[in-house]
Amino acid sequence: MRAKALSFKRARRLRREMSLPEVILWDGLRKGRLRALRFRRQHPIGAYILDFYCASSRLAVEIDGAGHGHPTQADHDKVRDRWIESQGLRVFRVPAATVLDEEGLADVLADIEAAAAPSPASRSPSPVRGRGRTKT
Repeated sequence: MRAKALSFKRARRLRREMSLPEVILWDGLRKGRLRALRFRRQHPIGAYILDFYCASSRLAVEIDGAGHGHPTQADHDKVRDRWIESQGLRVFRVPAATVLDEEGLADVLADIEAAAAPSPASRSPSPVRGRGRTKT
């Protein structure tokens, strides 16, 4: 689904104003550093803007900051994920705190690589979740 012109303008602004977890994850995803997969950052689709998108695997990667734990935001995320999945994409969510942890980042990149790998057994889109490790 083609995004509206306003979404493209917002995406350009968001590319300039990326959060620290987005910048760190983008460094691991850009220029085919992850198994030669190509990702786009702040990719508009419909009324939404995906943090990262891999077209070849139809995978959306979303970084969830602290605000995503709030019940209202969690409900919004569910509606958003259902719509994105209805477009034939899979959603991979990862907590921002995991991206900020060096060991956690390596796990996240490995999980994204595995989620993006072609799977002949599963042709239908299904939600994918990150490990979501937290430090104790």
